[in-house]
Amino acid sequence: MLLEKINEPSDLKNLSVGELNALAAEIRAKIISVVSQNGGHLAPSLGTVELTLALESVFSGKRDKIVWDVGHQAYTHKLITGRRDKFSTLRTMGGISGFPKRSESPWDAFGVGHASTSVSAALGLALARDLEGERYQVTAVIGDGALTGGEAFEAINQAGASGTRLLVVLNDNEMSIDKNVGALSAYFNQIRTWPQYNRAKKDVENILLSIPKIGGRVLKTASSLKDGVKSLLVPGTWFEELGFSYIGPLDGHNIGLIIDALRRVKELNEPVILHVHTVKGKGYAPAERSPDKFHGIGTFDPQTGASRSKQTPPTYTQVFGETLANLAAKDKDIVAITAAMPAGTGLTAFRAKYPARFFDVGIAEGHAVTLAAALAAGGKKPVLALYSTFAQRGYDQILHDVCLQNLPVVFALDRGGLVGEDGPTHHGAFDLSYLRHIPNMTIMAPKDEGELPLMLEAALSFNRPTAIRYPRGAGVGVDQNAPCAPIELGRAEVIREAGDVGFLAVGATLAAATLAAAKLSGVGITAAVANMRFVKPMDTELISRWAKEKKLLVTVEENVLIGGFGSGVAEFLLDNGLSAPLLRLGIGDEFVAQGKRGELLELVGLTADKIFRRVEEKLKKIDMVSNGA
Repeated sequence: MLLEKINEPSDLKNLSVGELNALAAEIRAKIISVVSQNGGHLAPSLGTVELTLALESVFSGKRDKIVWDVGHQAYTHKLITGRRDKFSTLRTMGGISGFPKRSESPWDAFGVGHASTSVSAALGLALARDLEGERYQVTAVIGDGALTGGEAFEAINQAGASGTRLLVVLNDNEMSIDKNVGALSAYFNQIRTWPQYNRAKKDVENILLSIPKIGGRVLKTASSLKDGVKSLLVPGTWFEELGFSYIGPLDGHNIGLIIDALRRVKELNEPVILHVHTVKGKGYAPAERSPDKFHGIGTFDPQTGASRSKQTPPTYTQVFGETLANLAAKDKDIVAITAAMPAGTGLTAFRAKYPARFFDVGIAEGHAVTLAAALAAGGKKPVLALYSTFAQRGYDQILHDVCLQNLPVVFALDRGGLVGEDGPTHHGAFDLSYLRHIPNMTIMAPKDEGELPLMLEAALSFNRPTAIRYPRGAGVGVDQNAPCAPIELGRAEVIREAGDVGFLAVGATLAAATLAAAKLSGVGITAAVANMRFVKPMDTELISRWAKEKKLLVTVEENVLIGGFGSGVAEFLLDNGLSAPLLRLGIGDEFVAQGKRGELLELVGLTADKIFRRVEEKLKKIDMVSNGA
C-alpha cells in the first residue's frame, strides 16, 4: 500500500508517475470508504486527487503553502499531510474537520469553508513572504464556480497588478454545487473547446523566431501583433490582460502533464493562472453521473451509491420549495433568487415551472441581495433563498440596499442553527443577532415544518423586509393539512398559559422547551410555554404580562446569546422597568464544533434534559435569594 508510506508531501517526490497514479486509486478508495460511513463532500474531493498529488509533489517544501478555496476538495490533501490514520474520524465530534483548519495541521495554510476567499488569502501569504525576502511557493486552488464570487475578482485584480510570485490553479469542473451559470462559465466553456490554443500560440512564436535576423525582435517588441494573434486564437484574453501568465487548459487528471506544467511555473517569478479541467466525482461512477447529489452527501452504500438514510418526514427545504411554487402559481409577481444552490435551497421545482421568474446568480450573495432589492423596487415580490451562514456574506446589502429602503424582500434562511458535521464554518448560529439590530427587518422562525408555509405566505403579505429562518433536515412529521393558528405580525402562539415558569421558545427549540416543561411538572414545577414565532417584532404584550405573573422567564433559541432573541427580551424588560428573573438559553460566545446535530445540542445545553436542569438550578437560586440565604 503506497498510501501507508506517505506521511507528508515530500514523500511523493520519489514516486514515479505510474506510482502516483496507483496512489491516486488507493486514495479514491479510502475517501469513498470513509465518506460512505461519515458523509461529506465526496464528488469535489474525488475530482482533485491527481491535481493534489501533482501540486504537493512539486511544491512539497515545508514552507510552500496551498490555500484550498471552500475546502470541499481537500480530502486528498488531508490524507497526505499526516492525517491518514485519523481520516476515519472525518467530520465526527473530536475528529478531523471536513475543511482545512489552521489549528489542525501546519500544512493547512489558511482556514476555509466559504467560497471565493482563496486568492485573497494566497495573495496575503505571498506578500508576507515577499516582505520577509523569501521565495517559497504560494498557491490558491479555486473552482470555476467560486471564481464567480466578487472577492475572487477583487483579489485577482490586485494580484495581477502586484506582479508577485503567485500561482492560481483554476480547477474547472463546470460545477459548484449545482451546474455553473453566468457569462464567466460560458467563457470557460469556450476556452475548454479550444484545446489548440496553447499549441497554436507556441507555433506562432516559433514562426516569428524563425524569421532571420528580425524574428526575435519582432516577438519581443511587437506586442500589438502578439495581442492581435492571441485574440484570434481564444475567445478572450482576460487573465493575461489582468497581469497573469496563463497556462491551459490542461487535463487535471493527467499527473505527468500537470507535474511538467508546475515545474515550468516553479521557474516563473510572476502571477500565473494554471487552468485545469477535472471531472467532479472522478473514478466513482455514481458520483460522476450525479455530481450534484454527491457534492455533500450523508452515509451511503459504496457499492451502489444508494443513500442509507431512513425514510423521514419532508425536510424544511422541501416544504419551503413546494410552498413557494404553489404560491407563485397564484401570484405572477413572485420571483425566486438563489446563489448557486437551487437544489440545496429547494428551488428546483420553482425553476422548472417558472424559469423566467427564477434567477441563479452564482456564488455571489451580495449581488443576490441587491438584485432582490431592485426587483422589489420594480414591483416584484422577491424571495431570496440562502443558507444562513452564506447570508452573512450579504450583510451590507441587507442593511443598505434592502432595509434602509424598506423594500419587501423575503429572505428564506435555510440551515438556521446548528447544522452538524460541517462544523463552525456552516452553522447558522448568528442570523438572529446580525439581523435583529437592523431597522425595518422582521424575523420569524417556525416551530415545525407545518408552520413554515404559513410564515412564507405571511411574509409575502407584510410588504416589508422579512427573514424566515429554519433548520436543516427533516421536519418533525406534523400533518401538513392540520389546522394551524394564523400568523399575525408580532404575535406569539401560546401553547400553555398557566405556570410559575414561562418558556419563550424560538423556532425548533419549542419541542425541547415543551419536553423540559413536562419534566418540570414531574418535580412539581408548573411551566407555561409560548411559541414566539417572531424574534422581531417581539410579542411584547405577552412578555410584559408573563414578566409580572411568572416566577421566572426562560428564553430558548438556537442562536448565539449575544444580540439574539434573549438579548431582545432582556432589553425590553430593562427598558420598561420589569424586574422579572430571566434565564437566557442558547449558544455561548464560541464557535461550536462539528458533530451530529444531537451531540451539538447536548454540547450547548439545548436538549430537554439540559434545559430542565438549568431551570431547576435557577429556581433554587431565586428561592435562596427570596429566603435571604
